[in-house]
Amino acid sequence: MSDTAIIVGLGNPGPRYADTRHNIGWQVLDLLANQIGVPVNERRPKAVLGAGYFAGRRVALAKPRTFMNNSGEAIEYLLARFGGGSSNLLVIYDEMALLPGRIRLRAAGSDAGHNGIRSIIRAVGGTGFPRLRIGIGAPPPGVLAHEYVLGKFQDEEADAIAGAVERAAAAVRCVLEENIDTAMNRFNQDPSKQAEEQPPQAS
Repeated sequence: MSDTAIIVGLGNPGPRYADTRHNIGWQVLDLLANQIGVPVNERRPKAVLGAGYFAGRRVALAKPRTFMNNSGEAIEYLLARFGGGSSNLLVIYDEMALLPGRIRLRAAGSDAGHNGIRSIIRAVGGTGFPRLRIGIGAPPPGVLAHEYVLGKFQDEEADAIAGAVERAAAAVRCVLEENIDTAMNRFNQDPSKQAEEQPPQAS
């Protein structure tokens, strides 16, 4: 089995979606790529990617070129190219059930209503892949979820989001340098001790 760690930041391609809430996974991936010196500039039909080494391990970084709802197509391509199974993945994406600024790393889990993760679960045939959720908060009353995730962050959210992106990149480095259990223990708690996970929104 391949030992390549495949780090995927979810988002939608095209300038229309740049810097939207749904594309925060791309922000984390771009920062991580700069930090570990692995450029993400190889354009393939299903993903823009880069490969290199970090902490003694081969690493592939990728941003799907499929739209969010079809993220599984990009994952299938990446697993076919780099080998290994779903446990080699680490998928980074937005989460409305977490307040802006919170991050949450897990070794497995359901899609929790996220269409990109639902597509990946279908593609790999199970929920057993690591994922890193970045809190974007719940939409305000009267705003539909799909409108909210395709909107941009408000000015008052900037500091919390920037901090979350920094911690998320650090969490991924910790996974690569040590292991996911260490990273979960270190990064799943909010440093301010003030942010709380939001309850599910009524449908």
